Amino acid sequence: MSTVANSAGVGKAFPVAEVAACLRDELIEAVKEDAAIKGIALPAQMEDLLSLPTQVDSLVVVAILCAIEPIVGFELSESLVRTGGYRSVVTALDHLLPRIEKEWLKQKGPAS
Repeated sequence: MSTVANSAGVGKAFPVAEVAACLRDELIEAVKEDAAIKGIALPAQMEDLLSLPTQVDSLVVVAILCAIEPIVGFELSESLVRTGGYRSVVTALDHLLPRIEKEWLKQKGPAS
């Protein structure tokens, strides 16, 4: 994916809550789909699901970045995703959110 600058949102604060919620929801959905295919029971509590040791494939995460792009207003590079994926939803969130914010700052600059 190439990065395309977008003047909309220049000088606005990074929408961390919206990006985090979208990313979390998409990652959880991917974990649920994988568990359903493998016949794995998942914990009912959100906190347990977030930290559940599970493999989140890097290619799945690259596809998930597409859901974030309308929020940030530009394409996100697949290089943001750790090769080999992640061991839980929370590790993916912890790795990706700062990297997406860094890209936001490159594209849009700091909040005015």
